[in-house]
Amino acid sequence: MSIVHVIAIITTTPGQRETVLALFNANVPAVLAEEGCIAYEATVDTEDAGPMQAEFGPDTFVVVEKWASLSALGAHAVSSHMKAYSAQTKDMLVNRVIHVLSPT
Repeated sequence: MSIVHVIAIITTTPGQRETVLALFNANVPAVLAEEGCIAYEATVDTEDAGPMQAEFGPDTFVVVEKWASLSALGAHAVSSHMKAYSAQTKDMLVNRVIHVLSPT
């Protein structure tokens, strides 16, 4: 299978985004070390982007990922460090939407 892209939209309980981002960023080195991980980065709304931007808001961040294969992404999802991250953040999340995309 070819490269897959992931857009994960994470919404935290009000005021918890920075706490969740700190836990996310602490986990990034382990994710980047995974076989098949090409890119893994949290992003937030750009300030003052003007009317072209549809903002996610102060309690949401978007994870932009790129994986060498769908199987690499699957291994990531069940890795011990991701299970630990999920357990640490579960009570601070309101919603999580994951989009898995393929290049055309």
